Amino acid sequence: MNKQFDILRSNRILILKIINDCTLEQVNKIPKGFKNNIAWNIGHLIVTQQLLCYQFSNIPLHVTEKMIEKYKKGTAPEEPITEKEFLQIKKQFLAIIDKFEEDFKTTIFKTYTPYTTSANVTLNSISDAIEFNNFHEGIHLGYIMALKKLV
Repeated sequence: MNKQFDILRSNRILILKIINDCTLEQVNKIPKGFKNNIAWNIGHLIVTQQLLCYQFSNIPLHVTEKMIEKYKKGTAPEEPITEKEFLQIKKQFLAIIDKFEEDFKTTIFKTYTPYTTSANVTLNSISDAIEFNNFHEGIHLGYIMALKKLV
């Protein structure tokens, strides 16, 4: 499973590198034909990983209910993100992976409630969730790259 954490961390480092030179205006812009923006995608990745891995393992999440409601599947930005909020999300983006890996190594993930994703993939274990999450993160890396070209 170490490789899966390496993949997750590398993907997030790449995303941060891609958006490093973006302004607040750029990360908030929703280009024509899109439902969301760069900032939403980053928040969504944090929330989705927490839901897939912690919620279905019946373990308390490391994000607020407010953040979940703002970035969960099916949502879209309702207002521009502030500089303060965006800095917090970027800080949390990598730190939450360190906490996740630490939690995984201490084997707190003992049970998992099966969940079928919108891609029609049924997750039956924390290992399934981690692997699917990496697939999901790759999809959003592609969205972020496309968004950056348009902003």
